[in-house]
Amino acid sequence: MEYTEEQLKKKTQGFYNKVGKRIVDLVIAVPCFIILLPFYILISLAIAIESGFPVIYRGVRGGFKNKPFRIMKFRSMVKNAEKLGGSTTALHDPRITKVGFFLRRTKLDEIPQLMNIIKGDMSFVGPRPEVLKYVNMFEGLEKYILQVRPGITDWSSLEFSNMDAVVGDGDVDKYFVDNILAQKNKLRVKYVAELSFENDVIIFFKTITEVLKRFVIK
Repeated sequence: MEYTEEQLKKKTQGFYNKVGKRIVDLVIAVPCFIILLPFYILISLAIAIESGFPVIYRGVRGGFKNKPFRIMKFRSMVKNAEKLGGSTTALHDPRITKVGFFLRRTKLDEIPQLMNIIKGDMSFVGPRPEVLKYVNMFEGLEKYILQVRPGITDWSSLEFSNMDAVVGDGDVDKYFVDNILAQKNKLRVKYVAELSFENDVIIFFKTITEVLKRFVIK
């Protein structure tokens, strides 16, 4: 479906995007962070024992109103992984640690982003943020992606929930740019054009369902 600039502008300037989403995020994120503190400690210990510190990865991403921020994840790769390879992870990427493989498969590597949400860098649901080199490639209506707080999940995250398998091995950065980036951006624009509390609830519970499947399906 094609969207117009007027549609996107109306959604990004609406009450829900400016105020409502932030209220919902804080109401949910603060108690979730407190409840999950024991898991933060256990996961941090597992990472530190296997591969040392730091246990948190803080990569730079394009953020709300085109302001870069540091996304927080539990480190699932060896230290300095970005210096050893590209920004896209291959199917059998040797940089992924044993603990990291489990964290990525179950999406537990993402839970430190609750801190990004509390800080205001991110939202629970919103366009999944990209590294700056891909953000700089946004054009046309894609620029409205940056007028919504990036999220832990959105339509593109659900569509490409197993990105490693999609890109396979080989030159994964090139494959991502040639075959996936435009598709993800279309889904991000779709999110902005259809932005609403109802759609956020749908995406949120679809994501929870997907994560739960990862715990039970080998």
